[in-house]
Amino acid sequence: MATPRLRSRKLSEPTIARLPIYQRIAEGWLARGEVRIDSRQIGELAGVTATTVRRDLAGLGTLGTRGAGYEVKVLAARIGEALGHDRRYGVVVVGIGNLGRALVNSSNFLIRGAQLSALYDIDPAIVGTEVAGHVVHSIDEPIEHATVGVICVPAPAAQAVADRLVEAGIRGLLNFAPQVLSVPLGTAVHYVDFSIELQILMYHLNNGTGPLGGGLLHSLGIAGANATRGA
Repeated sequence: MATPRLRSRKLSEPTIARLPIYQRIAEGWLARGEVRIDSRQIGELAGVTATTVRRDLAGLGTLGTRGAGYEVKVLAARIGEALGHDRRYGVVVVGIGNLGRALVNSSNFLIRGAQLSALYDIDPAIVGTEVAGHVVHSIDEPIEHATVGVICVPAPAAQAVADRLVEAGIRGLLNFAPQVLSVPLGTAVHYVDFSIELQILMYHLNNGTGPLGGGLLHSLGIAGANATRGA
């Protein structure tokens, strides 16, 4: 089970949400053999200002040198450490329908340090089958202890599943069901709702706001690869 660590500076929720994007950009440049990247280049790819990038990364401690930018390898590693990629923890998934099955079979689902511990479903046609190298258990069986529980069930069943996960000692829930959950203090819930994300995207398109310059719609690490590096 992952254990919390002290952090010298508390990061804001928007900053935390942008860090994985910055890391993906840094890893893309690292894969292309690039050594350094500056805040302007990161901002262009992420769809934010260079000032926002510098402010976000300042929360991770001293990283860059003014006028020289950031060392790509160090940047990727430091962000990974902040996001807990250097620790190991278990993940259980409840609901192995179309969405759940697609998630556990995706190579991008689990970050470094995360390990798929167990799968659960209520459908007798799914229970007992093998998915992503794991036999699917019945939700009526005891829930294996893990750090994170992923909920991929219909909205009416989401609260009951959340209750089962919390009872099993799981304190981090990733909820794909379009349902707000009630959980005790000390339990973190993150919601992923594709319909909401689509609505936000359409708002930006209709109102000319947001990262309309491309942001992560650029091929990461390609745009501006040979641009002059600045602050």
